[in-house]
Amino acid sequence: MTSPFVTPRQLALDLASATPPAVFHASLLLHPASFDGDYRLDGKRDAWLAAHIPGSQYVDVAVDFSDTSAALHYTHQTPQAIADRLAELGVGPTDAVVVYDSTGGLFAARLWYLLTWIGVDARVLDGGFGAWEAAGLPIETGEGAAPASVPFWPATAVREAWVTKNELLERSETDARPLVCGLPAGSFDGSHPSRYARRGHIPGSVNVSSRDLFAADGTVRGENELREAYVAEGVTGDEEVLLYCGGGISAAANAITLAELGVTAVRIYDGSLEEWAADDSLPLVTATAG
Repeated sequence: MTSPFVTPRQLALDLASATPPAVFHASLLLHPASFDGDYRLDGKRDAWLAAHIPGSQYVDVAVDFSDTSAALHYTHQTPQAIADRLAELGVGPTDAVVVYDSTGGLFAARLWYLLTWIGVDARVLDGGFGAWEAAGLPIETGEGAAPASVPFWPATAVREAWVTKNELLERSETDARPLVCGLPAGSFDGSHPSRYARRGHIPGSVNVSSRDLFAADGTVRGENELREAYVAEGVTGDEEVLLYCGGGISAAANAITLAELGVTAVRIYDGSLEEWAADDSLPLVTATAG
């Protein structure tokens, strides 16, 4: 099994090879909610300009790799739209890509999920930019020269990646597939303010906080710890795993940690709580509601 993560040292070797991967810095900062409906997102391009992996390009996942005409944040684009943007960034259909960020790995995981959906050889830098710095590897500042674009190339999905609101509504009570919320416990049980219209979680879902699957330094936890976290909530990988969060970002971190365990039959509810909580007719469970 090939890991979806790459270490800083291995990436440094790959960058020195005859066929180096394209490297994307995908940091965005999604602020914690201070009150219900408090949604604040900041780009981190200035931080990339101040210090980044040599040759990397900054990409804004919310703009470059999301359907900005959609009503919801981060709505996935078509495979062809993703491929067209990659071509503009100098990435062809057989080129390898490494994604990293400096904000906890969630946005790097989201871009990894999108790229692997269309068959791109993509990995995430384990520990992000902090791990690269800690390893004493070279750092670049400023804009730098962007790679030349490549010809547009045809793209299609290579696997099922998305589950819709209607599909979740139509799930029977005997459906054995786990529905996993990747938000922190306080968001899952509704005890903390929500960025979205209402607090709580989708009935029947379990909680495996994606942030708890990474150590304090941002590196992914070991196989045993990951497996125990999922098995504790009834997620064994024997059935397809359905994932959601607030807007499909934390869920992507669940997807990549499951891939680290060899579990690839997963789909993300892209609208997640941003869509679900906005519809007052749909139930949400909180700690007080039971």
